[in-house]
This record gives sequence, structure tokens and C-alpha cells, in this order.
Amino acid sequence: MKKAWMTLCVLLFVGIGEAALPVEVDGQPLPSLAPMLRHITPAVVNISTSTYTRGQDSPLLNDPFFRWFFESPRRQRKRESQSLGSGVVVDAERGYVLTNHHVIEDAEEITVTLKDGRNYTAKLLGQDPETDIAVLQIPAENLRGVRIADSAALAVGDFVVAIGSPFGLNQTVTSGIVSALGRSGLGIEGYENFIQTDASINPGNSGGPLVNLRGELVGINTAILAPSGGNVGIGFAIPSNMAQAIMQQIVEYGGVDRGIFGVTVQNLTLDLAQAMGLQQKSGAMINAVKSGSPAEQAGLRVGDVVTKINQHQVLNAADLHTRFGLTRIGDEITLEIYRNGRRKQLTARIADPFDAFTPGAKISRILEGALFDEILDESSYGENRGIMVGKVEPDSRAARIGLRDDDVIFEVNRQRVRSLEELKRFIRLHGKIWHLQLRRGQRLVTLSAR
Repeated sequence: MKKAWMTLCVLLFVGIGEAALPVEVDGQPLPSLAPMLRHITPAVVNISTSTYTRGQDSPLLNDPFFRWFFESPRRQRKRESQSLGSGVVVDAERGYVLTNHHVIEDAEEITVTLKDGRNYTAKLLGQDPETDIAVLQIPAENLRGVRIADSAALAVGDFVVAIGSPFGLNQTVTSGIVSALGRSGLGIEGYENFIQTDASINPGNSGGPLVNLRGELVGINTAILAPSGGNVGIGFAIPSNMAQAIMQQIVEYGGVDRGIFGVTVQNLTLDLAQAMGLQQKSGAMINAVKSGSPAEQAGLRVGDVVTKINQHQVLNAADLHTRFGLTRIGDEITLEIYRNGRRKQLTARIADPFDAFTPGAKISRILEGALFDEILDESSYGENRGIMVGKVEPDSRAARIGLRDDDVIFEVNRQRVRSLEELKRFIRLHGKIWHLQLRRGQRLVTLSAR
């Protein structure tokens, strides 16, 4: 009796299971992503890198007698470390592969493995840490590439699919929707305009594609928000338009050569728009214009509201900052602005940042050999202002006191300085520098110039 009951349960379970998995409903086949995935997954690659670091020998090997007694020659050992990530073939004829900069950073050898098991040693064409994009090239031998879509056409709620190698599990597919667009201010990259998605992204997905339901590339997966260490449904991808623009510069010029425009901006809030009598709800308001900069030469003024750049709608200050970041030195840009309630159009040309730098010898003898400029660009505000060190010549006076490229000076002799004019005024009054406080990356550094 018991055996018959178990058999009946099994039959019922199987019957229910078969009824719960129909292949069609009302004569229509169930929707599936399988046909799309069969077409594009051959373009998704696994990327492994090798980095060799020098290992430390035993301290005993520093003793010549010990090495002689044990006939142990002193040699440097190398230690190999590996990392895994993903990438996507975007040009099958040229063998171009898009991935993240952080996937291949400092790698001495990069191996790209295709879905069919073929693997190639990749050539690094170039990388841009500010947008976290890198371009690799492999032999164009019977490759499959993906079509790049216009990421500006994405809308919140669109279905997307993420493909990659999370935790080394090749060709893993997850799906979700676009949760938000234009995410910025996360501190992940220098230029942020992320697509946010709830498609599961985990370590190893970095550099892999985010595609729409047509199998077109809309983003490069790059980061997750993971307070618990695992995926919580908040992932970020670099929009395909940004990735493609960076790739074009890398392929043509070998890298990204950014210039300066010379403004600081803030978001156009609803209160500001109402106070200025604007119907415009999006844009970026100019709150400072650097003297002699391309912005000043173009005629921009404090209080102007930038609504378009090169026919692209400006959503906010971060969006404008990103647009500037995609332009090269010498590029001409067109800005649409509102001034006193009236629309105007201005043109400008992006300048070489070093053209505006001041030689340290013109400020103080102790700063000779370095170039200086004010922190006044599309991303800086208020108390972040300071004096940027552009380039320091080796063995110069500036180098000997410890200054390095990209340092930001904000105190001289324990007095706050925000501009070159303040620094020059301080030198005229006090004559000598003996103490510098500066930012170096994320650290605060104190230098003595005595």
C-alpha cells in the first residue's frame, strides 16, 4: 500500500511538472532569449591576466658569507598573480575587444579566450583609467562581433541582459531591467554616467557586455554596489556611447588626450530655474569662469545655464563634465545657453591644459622646475579649489622639496590658498615658502621647503 501511494505521488508530480512547463500557450511559443544568446555569446570573451611581481628573498641571503657557505647565488624571484574578467568583440574584422581598464591594469600578459575554446595573447591598444575603458586586439580569425546600439535611446524599464564570467564561470547570462540612467557621484571613476541595472553582476563580470533584447551592446559592465560583499541587484555599466567614443580615440590616437574648458558648474535646481524665470528643468549653471580660458573667450559668463553641448541635451553638472571629458584638445564645441531668459549659441575650442600653466620660477625660486595652475574645471567646487601641480622636472628645485605631478597645494606656511593670485600675493607679503600642505590622491601630505 505504501509503495503504491509513493508511485501515485511520483506520477502526480511528473504530471504536474509536465503541465507547468508548456512549450506554447494558445498555439504561441513561449518567449525565450536563447536565439539571441546563440547569436551573440560567441562575441563574449573571458580575459585572464598575468602580473609578475618581485618576491622578497630571505634576509639571510643579504649576508655574502651565508651565500658563499651554502653556495646560494643571490637571485630575484618572480611571483605570478592572475586575475579574471570579461570582454566583448566589437569589431570582428579588426579583432577589437572592449573591456574595463581595471581588468587589465598593470598586466604583463593578457589572454583572451573565446566561447569555442580558442585563446589568444592580446595586444593592448590603449586604456583610459578615467572612464575605466580599455581596448584590446586579437587576430581577426573567424570572430563574431556585436552591434553597438545608441545607449542614449535607453529608457528606465527596458529589459537588458548581462553576460560574462562571474567567479570564473564562463558564459554566465543574467537578465534584468534598466533601473536608472545617468548615475554619477559614486566615486568609482573620474567620468561617471552609469546605466544602473538589477541584472546580476558579480566579480568577473567586469568588462563584459550589457545588451538589449536585440543582442545589441548598450553598456560595459563595470561595478556593483555590494555592502554585504555579494550582489544586491545594483550594478553599473558604462554606456555604449561613452565606451565607443573612448575606443575611437584610443584606436586613432593611442589614448585619450583631454583638454580644458575653464568653468565650474552646478546643477540647475528647480528653485534656481524658478528664480531665473526659466522653463528649463535640466542643465548646468556656470558659477565660475577662468580668466583667459576657452570658456571666457567663447563669451560664457557666471549665471549662464548650459542646456546643450554639440546638440546633446545637458541633464546636470555631472553630465556636462562627462561631455567635456569625451572631447579632445583642439575639438570645437557648440554650446546652447540661457542668459537673462534668452537663448544663445556659443562656440569654443578645447585647449591644451599646459598652455594655461604658470612656470614655478615666476612664483618663487623654490618652485622652479614645476608648472602650476588653479583647480578650476568642470568638476570642482568651493573648498576643493587649490593650486594644481601640472608637471615637475626631475632634479629641479620643486622636485627636491618633494613636489610631484598632480599634487594639489591648498596651504602655504599654514595659510589657505585657493588660487595662483592668492599664492603670488602671499609671496609678495612674506617672501619665502617653508611649509606646504597638499593633497596627493586621497592622502594629505606635508612638505618642508626649508
